[in-house]
Amino acid sequence: MIRLAILMFCVFSITTGEFVVAGILPEVATDFQVTVGTAGLLITAYAVGMIVGGPVLTALTARVDRKRLMLALLGVAVGGNAVSATAPDFSLLLGARVVTALVTSTFFAQAIVVVIRSAAPDRGATAVARLALGMNLAMVLGAPLGTVIGRIWGWQMTFAAIGSACLLGMMLVARFITSPREEARSSALAELRVLRRRPVLLALTITAVGNVGALMVFSYLAPLLTNVAGHAAGRLPTLLLTYGIGATIGGLLGGTLFDRRPRTAQPVLLGCLAAAFAVAWFVATSPTPSAVAVAVIGALSFAIIPGMQARVMSAAHEAPTLAMAVNASGYQVAAAVAGLAGGLIVDSAAGPRTIYPVAAALTVCGLVLSAAAVRPARSPSSRPDRPTGPRDRATAIRR
Repeated sequence: MIRLAILMFCVFSITTGEFVVAGILPEVATDFQVTVGTAGLLITAYAVGMIVGGPVLTALTARVDRKRLMLALLGVAVGGNAVSATAPDFSLLLGARVVTALVTSTFFAQAIVVVIRSAAPDRGATAVARLALGMNLAMVLGAPLGTVIGRIWGWQMTFAAIGSACLLGMMLVARFITSPREEARSSALAELRVLRRRPVLLALTITAVGNVGALMVFSYLAPLLTNVAGHAAGRLPTLLLTYGIGATIGGLLGGTLFDRRPRTAQPVLLGCLAAAFAVAWFVATSPTPSAVAVAVIGALSFAIIPGMQARVMSAAHEAPTLAMAVNASGYQVAAAVAGLAGGLIVDSAAGPRTIYPVAAALTVCGLVLSAAAVRPARSPSSRPDRPTGPRDRATAIRR
């Protein structure tokens, strides 16, 4: 339990650095005399660093002891946030954010492997859900708190606080975390071969496709709630907190549900999420029902994640760390596609409300893929014997 709590705190500390940037962009832009759009490159660069750096770094460190690797990754996070806090120009800040992003996916992948190998065989998804609670808390608590720190003491103090939290996490890992029981570690090439298997590719595709709709709705909650539903802009923080609370509850319940019903939980949850998007489209212009829909969508959007991660881990059990890093990159690709596609929809004549049915359709695609992944394959022994030659036909007749 202590091990899980420490790793959850580390995940919270690292991922707060990802989510908090959106809240301090105006201050960064003002200090460096760049536009807010240019400052937004900090978010794009971080995402690219996770997409590209996570799988590459994980493959290169495939044979490194997990505890030593996690300590090194946390050390890079501490250094990256320290440079971010003291960067004299925007270019150096941008480079520091990329370096910090490189270790995020790899650390999360290592942490998932550690908690799953430490959990009971039938409690893997629950353990992942509890670890992912650190990421949910980074969104609900870490990002708002970091934004407040930036508004009061300056954005540099935001990165300094995140770096201090990563340093504390590093000390806790050094003191309390041990590497999992003896395990065979594959080479980078061997782990890459595992990713070519159909079940692994299908599991990774489900993560990418199944999350696009949810991420599209989340990315454009502001226009959906203000321009469409008619909420005042001042209520947005409360509504986003509602989404975050729903996401936290949904993530924990989703992990438990997947452990109990590993074959049916994921398709059912994706179906419920698609239905929630459809209902949200019907009530999109009503303030109170739309607020309720936000909480439900938040819960279901995060309820599907633990099962996706556990399925990837199971399908790529010989190369779990690289698979989880690629899975995290797939999630970031989904976020990038969601942002681009959602922006095109919002700027089109159809307007932001159309995001809901598009998200529902994309989630149904994820549902179809998930159903295909759990469909039992017909074994040769289950097929009826059919005579293929004269002797076989004769034997069949005698029977």
